[in-house]
Amino acid sequence: GPGPRGAGPAGGPADGRPAHVPLPAPPTAPLPRPAFRPVTIRTARDAVATAALYLRWLGFQDVRQPDARPIPSAAVDLRAPGLVAQVDPTTAPAGLRAVECVWLNGLTASATSVYFALAGYTEDARTRADDLGIPLFVMDLTGMPQPVNDPADELVGSGA
Repeated sequence: GPGPRGAGPAGGPADGRPAHVPLPAPPTAPLPRPAFRPVTIRTARDAVATAALYLRWLGFQDVRQPDARPIPSAAVDLRAPGLVAQVDPTTAPAGLRAVECVWLNGLTASATSVYFALAGYTEDARTRADDLGIPLFVMDLTGMPQPVNDPADELVGSGA
């Protein structure tokens, strides 16, 4: 008698479909970021502009300075959806209170807190930022922010 049913060629080009249909690229494939282009820092305004550029480079959208007053000699707020950043353009290292303030502002806004300082951080501030998971960056006059703690390294690695 006849063999089992369906013993012929199963599927393949004979069924009318092309043998190879390319799959669409997954939408979540992250594109490698281009290198950050630093801006030379000469003034407090340059420091704030550089921090804003860097945050955009990390992937934060709509980074802005909420108040357009002239930049004082103290730290300046930058905000974006999901982000609260402080930029300290002074020549004194950022202290414990400054780090706790940006953390509280982030907590209130349910946002990531990030700190940029030209003169670095006191030991207390660095320890507290590590405890609170706040990314700390130091900016040199070439305008290249450098991560100074693990949370900052992680932010650079993962982006916004």
